[in-house]
Amino acid sequence: MTERIALSSDVQLWSEELGGPARPPVLLIAGGNQSSRAWPREFVDQLTSRGLRVVRYDHRDTGRSTARDFAAHPYTYTDMARDAIAVLDAHDIPAAHVVAMSMGTIMAQLLALDHPERLLSLTLMLGGGLDVDFDGNIERLFKGEASVDGLPLPKPALLDVLALMSEPADGPATQIDRRVERSRIFSGDQIPFDPDEFRRWEQEAADHAGTATEPVAHHMLPSHPRERAAELARVRVPTQVIQALNDPIAPPPHGRHLAEQIPGARLVEIPGMGHALPGAVHTPLAEAIAGHAMTVRSRGGH
Repeated sequence: MTERIALSSDVQLWSEELGGPARPPVLLIAGGNQSSRAWPREFVDQLTSRGLRVVRYDHRDTGRSTARDFAAHPYTYTDMARDAIAVLDAHDIPAAHVVAMSMGTIMAQLLALDHPERLLSLTLMLGGGLDVDFDGNIERLFKGEASVDGLPLPKPALLDVLALMSEPADGPATQIDRRVERSRIFSGDQIPFDPDEFRRWEQEAADHAGTATEPVAHHMLPSHPRERAAELARVRVPTQVIQALNDPIAPPPHGRHLAEQIPGARLVEIPGMGHALPGAVHTPLAEAIAGHAMTVRSRGGH
């Protein structure tokens, strides 16, 4: 394992690399307010065991990366996309297979638009297209209003999680318990959920950051640039979209909608999977990611 600090403008980003340097590189981009530990080490090991070189990193305001008052130091999704480029530079990686989940899929789509030369391939999971107004959809869910774009709103489980996370947490142990319960709700009841597994991962994330208090800066981000969605039609980066069929935040057919916007994109559906990465889905996810990377490589990629 190699740890490195990337510099993106005046922000320091903590990152680590696992797997041999001669292997095809994979950059993992986590979701909102998540550090590198959102990608469990067991899942990373599944990728490295399939011959990949994996880099995961802490978003700004998470983990061991620079954390500041957002109001005094505001930034955008475009800035966070540039952070990913800084991480690649720190690891001397000209181009990588980029794998992004949840809010990270927005950054990855911006990478495909603005820095296509740095991407060997894209895997987008647990997210939706640039044209989707997720902030507005959450408000519509709160108000009991209908969707305005024909795509389904998030499921009520999201409201359960928002209520859970608004409750006071008395001390680190309670905070960890609450984070585990959030993952249980997001995972749903269609695949096995091991609370001890998630408790271990959440404790590792807290130990890594030095606190069990979760960051909230990414909730303050301005809306992503939905007006750029039409540009996805010119993306030529080999792309696969992974749809978790039990995802309460971006339920089907959000994945199909996103795949249809990127020429040649492939849709992979994971039965029973929700908006989380329990051990039960690590193998099918790793197989899809590694298979996509190796297919691109066999066609002339790295």
